[in-house]
Amino acid sequence: MNEILQYLKTRGEHLDSEIAKATGIPLSKTRVYLSELTAKGQVMSCLSIRFEKGKKIEGIKCRISGYIPPATPGRKSKAQLKLS
Repeated sequence: MNEILQYLKTRGEHLDSEIAKATGIPLSKTRVYLSELTAKGQVMSCLSIRFEKGKKIEGIKCRISGYIPPATPGRKSKAQLKLS
């Protein structure tokens, strides 16, 4: 389960199938781990349906609960500059 948490922390929001492929954990076990992490409140998840090339793909979209990734370096928008 720690592999999944680390993956989500570094990569952000992803589908369960993408997490399984990246971590090398079978999809069925990944879904079990994600449901356990969701029950503990460590991961937020929702059902997702997307269509790629006319093919319906169903999955579970997951992200870390309460985790805000650090801002990316670079130019700030004009709205952010006005707030400063």
